[in-house]
Amino acid sequence: MVTLLLAFSTALGLVIGSFCNVVIHRLPRNESLLYPGSHCPRCGAAVRWYHNVPLAGWLLLKGRCADCHAPISPRYPIVEAISGALFLACAWRFGLAWATPAAWLFCSMVLALALIDLEHQLLLDRLTYPGIVLGLGASFLVPWTRPLDSVLGAAAGAAVPALLIGLYALRGIEAMGWGDVKFMAMIGAFLGWRGALLTLVGGSIIGIVVGGSWLLMARRSRTTPLPFGTFLGAAAIGALFFGETAWSWYLGLFTWGPK
Repeated sequence: MVTLLLAFSTALGLVIGSFCNVVIHRLPRNESLLYPGSHCPRCGAAVRWYHNVPLAGWLLLKGRCADCHAPISPRYPIVEAISGALFLACAWRFGLAWATPAAWLFCSMVLALALIDLEHQLLLDRLTYPGIVLGLGASFLVPWTRPLDSVLGAAAGAAVPALLIGLYALRGIEAMGWGDVKFMAMIGAFLGWRGALLTLVGGSIIGIVVGGSWLLMARRSRTTPLPFGTFLGAAAIGALFFGETAWSWYLGLFTWGPK
């Protein structure tokens, strides 16, 4: 039974990853997610159904369009592979319970938003607003948060970056965008206030290490915009799987005396 669940989860994750690629490419361009079907963005040729099989299609085509031979970005199989791995990890972590599809939904939305922000530096309301509602609804089904914690998480997730935006604005500095505020509200709705705080801390650390390293290697100035939503997304996935462990470790730092 467990093996069947894990196999199904991986296959489903690959398929959803393929759809995430459609969302990542089309939604920022205000294109329909349903019409037209999958096609080459260069020559417009329709992608044959057997070339649309996740991972296998890209490998079969050797990363090029079957008609015009234009290169196909390796992002497509990478996103599919990441999605498959995340769905597998959710099933392994939460088992045959309502928490698993809720975690699938969360991971898919975070993955799409993080990669849209990486490419376009946008966190779209069309994903974050429904995500907030879905996160509040999921709080009735999952073990890592409760409805009240979900509401507090959405509020705290939005309030902290909004406060930072205001403080930096007083100094004439644009620290982050309002899309980050809505994204954090969505994350807090799914993970509760503890998960929201862990995401903010983790995202900041990832931003300093990864973003700072990139600025140094690319010889960019400190004012160069960075996709903070991408860093938050990575931290949010980590908080989903390891949040309880991280929180327990943190509280243990303030426990003295023999146990």
